[in-house]
Amino acid sequence: MYHKKMTHTNKEMLHQLRNWLKKNECDGFVLPVTDEYQGEYSADYARRVTALTGFDGSAGMVILTHDACALLVDGRYTLQAEREVDTDLIAVHLSSDMTVTRYLEMHLVVGAMVAYDPALHTVGQLERWEQTLKTHVRFVAHHPNPLDELWLDQPARPTQPIMLHDDMLAGESAHSKITRVLEATQGRAMLVTDPDAICWLLNIRGNDIPFNPLPLCYALIGVDAHIWLAVEPQQMQRVTIPDVTCHVMDATAWEALMQNPPYQDIGYDPSRCPVLWHNKLQGAGAILHRMESPITLMKACKNAVEQENMRRAHRVDAVAVQAFLAWFDALPPEVHITELDVVEKLEQCRAAHPDYRGASFATIAGAGEHGAIVHYRATPTTNRAIAHGEVLLLDSGGQYPYGTTDITRTMARGCVADDAVKRAYTLVLKGHIALSCAVFPEGTTGHQLDVLARQFLWQAGMDYAHGTGHGVGHYLCVHEPPQSISMRGNGVALRIGMVLSNEPGYYEEGAFGIRIESLMMVVAHARKGYLCFETLTRVPIDTRLIESSLLSDHEQTWLEDYNRDARAVHTT
Repeated sequence: MYHKKMTHTNKEMLHQLRNWLKKNECDGFVLPVTDEYQGEYSADYARRVTALTGFDGSAGMVILTHDACALLVDGRYTLQAEREVDTDLIAVHLSSDMTVTRYLEMHLVVGAMVAYDPALHTVGQLERWEQTLKTHVRFVAHHPNPLDELWLDQPARPTQPIMLHDDMLAGESAHSKITRVLEATQGRAMLVTDPDAICWLLNIRGNDIPFNPLPLCYALIGVDAHIWLAVEPQQMQRVTIPDVTCHVMDATAWEALMQNPPYQDIGYDPSRCPVLWHNKLQGAGAILHRMESPITLMKACKNAVEQENMRRAHRVDAVAVQAFLAWFDALPPEVHITELDVVEKLEQCRAAHPDYRGASFATIAGAGEHGAIVHYRATPTTNRAIAHGEVLLLDSGGQYPYGTTDITRTMARGCVADDAVKRAYTLVLKGHIALSCAVFPEGTTGHQLDVLARQFLWQAGMDYAHGTGHGVGHYLCVHEPPQSISMRGNGVALRIGMVLSNEPGYYEEGAFGIRIESLMMVVAHARKGYLCFETLTRVPIDTRLIESSLLSDHEQTWLEDYNRDARAVHTT
């Protein structure tokens, strides 16, 4: 049974925001979950959607008009959103069915004015909306964000110290990386607005947001290889980047720089650059050049040092996760254990290693029906016991100075007799194995491989509403573009050194959830011109949930070999 719905929608803030619309002669307002840095995770001060609606997911869009309000989320978050927001005040829609532009067309008259904060929306996003809506809606920039004026107890912006990431761990100096980026931009300056790209470029790390070792920062790379870095100066007091001229400036100085840039020709990535900085540079007379940030692909393709580091991180992490599994499996049936107990114990196991730097995302420990909520997070309100004979979906990861991990195992507490669970689990496992064993020619995209993981579920009329694989960073973000394995293709070919997840699943609403996730790295195949995957994750897959008759001899052998190798893992 589901726990009682607990919502935290701020009715007064909704009312005040509608008054703001009237005062500013606007007909609507769009508010994304993302912050000014377009990251998946935000510092508390930037969790505006949570403050307004109660929704605590990492992706979504609020649309407010004078007489309606909607929250658009993807398939990972539909169940969570319906539980966290007051659906009498806010309608929850699946974003694949109800897009922002469709909602605005349905709820606003021709010529309506929609407010947005140009710091929170990228140039590419705004252009797509304007091209779709044409003259139906006029988007009007409002900055600072009106919600910040209404949010009386808004937390302060974090300013945690920045640390150097040793060149020996990075495998390349910041000076070398800057040189490569300037070669790719053909001598143009480059505006970089995503903190993980800046951290990779300068070999620095921070601690301003949960789970990702990042400072909140912007940077301008000069044609002279100078770096103009927007962070609070006290954050860089103990840091000197070797062989790099770095001008550190606070928010006021950065805004002045954007209004009077030291370079004429500046490249920017419209998929990442906020409208705010684009418009300021344009207004200052800079010649702006649209380009895909070369950093994105450079960062994704781990060098030889980073590849070995990722292997090491997964060996260390495997010891911790296997220690947890041994504890969990040894629990007597009569012992009362809850989801939050599991989260705490797993954290203790990881924290036992001196290199552990914290979780790479909030641990998902979903027992029974909670496993069907793709990004469920146990709270004191939702926390439930894990009964003997139930399944637990456990999705977690760790940050280490030499790598980032992400692993999901669905496990039984005792013996599970439910045939539907075992069948679904086995079909998910078959897809996981098929993708792990893939051999493919150079130039293949993740979109082309996605069907391998879904094929057995599809044959049974089953599916899952999320991607099969996302990129993972090297002591950076657990979700890293551009590589992915998904039904939504982005045209990016998989390349040697890319790390991706392999995580097919199945979710029976109100009953159970299944996901099996390991991280893989793209490596060269023995056959020239072909690639394959090396599985990095070294944690056994639970065999108690398998319907053995559904596995082929090849799949059975793969599973036996994988579990044997995983149990033999050791740290170095």
